Amino acid sequence: MPDKKERNGLSTPLKRFFGVGDFGFTLMSNIDTFYATYFFTNIAKFSLGVITVITTISAVVDAILSCLYGPFLNKIKPKRWGRYRSWLILTPWMVPFLYAMQFIKIGNGLAAAIFVTVAMITSRIAWNIPYIANVSMINIAGKTPKERMTLSSTRMVWTSLASVVYSYAGPAAVSVFAAWLGEKNAYAATAFAFSALMAAGFYAHFNMFKGYEMTKEEELQRMAGQARSVQTAPNAQKVRALDAIRCNPHLLWLFLSCITKYIVLFLVNGLAIYYFTYVGQNAALLTTFVFAANLLGVVASYISKFIVARFTAKKTVVCSYFLMAVIATGAFFAYSQTWVVMAAMCAVMFILVLTNACDPELFSNCAAYSGKKLGYDVTGTVMGLLTVPIKIGIVSRGILISACLALAQFSSETDPSMASLQLQRGISMGFMIIPAVVILLGAVILAFGYKLDQDT
Repeated sequence: MPDKKERNGLSTPLKRFFGVGDFGFTLMSNIDTFYATYFFTNIAKFSLGVITVITTISAVVDAILSCLYGPFLNKIKPKRWGRYRSWLILTPWMVPFLYAMQFIKIGNGLAAAIFVTVAMITSRIAWNIPYIANVSMINIAGKTPKERMTLSSTRMVWTSLASVVYSYAGPAAVSVFAAWLGEKNAYAATAFAFSALMAAGFYAHFNMFKGYEMTKEEELQRMAGQARSVQTAPNAQKVRALDAIRCNPHLLWLFLSCITKYIVLFLVNGLAIYYFTYVGQNAALLTTFVFAANLLGVVASYISKFIVARFTAKKTVVCSYFLMAVIATGAFFAYSQTWVVMAAMCAVMFILVLTNACDPELFSNCAAYSGKKLGYDVTGTVMGLLTVPIKIGIVSRGILISACLALAQFSSETDPSMASLQLQRGISMGFMIIPAVVILLGAVILAFGYKLDQDT
């Protein structure tokens, strides 16, 4: 029996709790961010060359596949509970098992490296599809810009809150499992536990979205009706999901603008430890910076819907990017004043998180624009592009950070207390000036390339 019933407006659970799955997702992904390299070097005992190959192959494959998940959701037949909603429960249950395998070493040499690489690739396939389906449901359930921003804002509140919670819960979970199971198994156990929370959260989203999307039977009936119309129409257009990108120049400029934001995010986060160690002369300040930035992110996520309601999503993002560039540039002129720089870069990260809540609304406008031009639904294809700039940022992170350190003539043998002025200025430029230039480029691209109105 179809479980769909007409829903008018957003339910209270969606307004308050949409994002609990993203809360678990953030906890889960942070295990990879903070512990994967340590596990590979200290537990699995892989050489640096092998680690580079493992991480590069998995990251490149992940980035390539991320371009295909959206078209995949649009092209295949809808599942029992809907084209997108069904995927909130179809694959998340696999993630705890596949993800834990990433932190297990079986055998030695090439076999062990292949095992870990396969685990990294398959676990990301299992979580990326429901992740994109989850974001796509914002466009399905939110019928107005206000409703979509409400969902996006609530989701980002939960995501930012997870980053705050992780700063304590992540290391604590690893310590507890290490005491119970030994350090060798602690990381796999933590990955399993946090990804299980993600799966449970997506199951909660599945229930919250009940009635907001057509079921399999209903969509197949609609598609059958459309097929009959196509048969009677001469020169009818064939459904091609990737045409959603080709016909929409606004989407291309939005996509490029988002890439600049994630370059800034990973560059700032990656160089923060170098700034506080070699310029601030106090590496412990990194913890303070991360905690403060994440806490401000919760506030930014909450207030974003009110700001967008007043200025629209595009204006909010463009003005925010310009403001980030100004603040980061100003911080560079006081780079020797550690607390001033910390406050300024916390403000930059606050504004960056605020713009994250605007992205689903901007991409939703593009999905509506492409759908109108093509005459069929391309929500999955367009919303799936939300994840690709993140993947590109991850791939470019190591290259950019290495380049910045090379320009600063960084050496691991340098005593932080003896850091030269050239080294300090070089690190500060990578931490502040380069992000300012990159995000300014993103502002210009979005301002002049993306010309869709919020009501499109």
